[in-house]
Amino acid sequence: MSLIRIFITFIFFIIFGCSEPQENNSGVSYIRAGKLIDVIKEQVLTDQIISVENERIIDVTSFDSTESYGNLIDWSDYTVLPGLIDGHSHLIGDIQSEDVLAPLKVTTEYDYKLGAENAKKTIDAGFTSVIDLGTYRAYVDVKLRNDINAGIVVGPRMYVSGAYITAPGGGGEVVGLDYGVEIPPEFKEGVSANESEVRTNVNKLIDHGVDLIKVIATGAVLTVGTEPGEPEFTEAEIRAAVEEAAKRGRYVTAHAHGAEGIKMAIRAGVRSIQHGSLMDDDAIRMMQENGTWLVADIYNGDYIDEVGTAEGWPEETLRKNRETTDMQRAGFEKAVKAGVHIAFGTDSGVYPHGNNAKQFSYMVRHGLPPMQAIKSATIWSAQSMSLENDIGSLDTGKFADMIAVKGDPLDDITLLENIQAVIKGGQKVFKN
Repeated sequence: MSLIRIFITFIFFIIFGCSEPQENNSGVSYIRAGKLIDVIKEQVLTDQIISVENERIIDVTSFDSTESYGNLIDWSDYTVLPGLIDGHSHLIGDIQSEDVLAPLKVTTEYDYKLGAENAKKTIDAGFTSVIDLGTYRAYVDVKLRNDINAGIVVGPRMYVSGAYITAPGGGGEVVGLDYGVEIPPEFKEGVSANESEVRTNVNKLIDHGVDLIKVIATGAVLTVGTEPGEPEFTEAEIRAAVEEAAKRGRYVTAHAHGAEGIKMAIRAGVRSIQHGSLMDDDAIRMMQENGTWLVADIYNGDYIDEVGTAEGWPEETLRKNRETTDMQRAGFEKAVKAGVHIAFGTDSGVYPHGNNAKQFSYMVRHGLPPMQAIKSATIWSAQSMSLENDIGSLDTGKFADMIAVKGDPLDDITLLENIQAVIKGGQKVFKN
């Protein structure tokens, strides 16, 4: 062996050979849970063994002191829950700021780099799956999802929408440009002026590998020049998106703040309503009767008011936030009492990534008991995506995605803001 090869081998050993050993991905491994929250039966089990093979759970049973458990992760001092699910995230790019044109001022590579960093923060916070509901620059989320699935990037399981199906100048466009400034085509992928363009763009997004379709049914709080209460698509246009998505095994979720936009989206057949800020009693009744999921980001309003005011966000944005925040929370309380299906979603990317669990205390404060708040971010979110056979609870056959927390989150839901450890697919990805 040459001296150069010996030197290279030595350097390789120094860099890689002395690093912390990785978890063994072969054979059966075991996780011992001091307490385990069964979100299906709404029970807390004591001293359980979760057996894992090939990323999935093969058994959950009581710990047996006479058994020998090789490759054991000892979480006997912790409460163990299924990995959490955020049903409304935006991992790509930077968080919201006062600059409405910020998405145009960075490169695709920069957006992706921040997305990878945001993915790590999100899974470290205990969220092992997210529905990523749009990026201004199309398909960067598709690449990030694929790289996470390939093991290139550490992050949650991502289910992505690729771009927004939005009306020209609507809530899913970058607006506020000086006259004559051209928007690059990657920012226009989902812009649809009529029913035919909606159908074309839905199929284009699916051709690029998206998991679901997001339609911007009303104006937005954070998009200057749009009003949350005003519909931006007709019912027929929303239905066109639903029909085209269904043909190819996808579903549609609707960004909808205003009551009329919510009702049009429900009648058109969307799977879920995002935000629902100005829902009225009729909209709540329709959600309950049609089994439409509500994903309401009821933490966000306080963050926007505090940070947006301090950082000088546009006054229009702050005004719209004030007009929707309290109404959204009151509507959420009514929806809970009416038995509307509730899924957890925070609109992460408006606030700093990794703070997703701050919403739990808001949900409890506004009517969800702690067990149901946890269900909203586990089995209910999985059901809202038709993924309950893979994620959402700690049951045989599902991915071994789980978190460990000190104490009892059913007694103090804020404990979920400080996760001690995270396992995804049977492998440790975070330890505090």
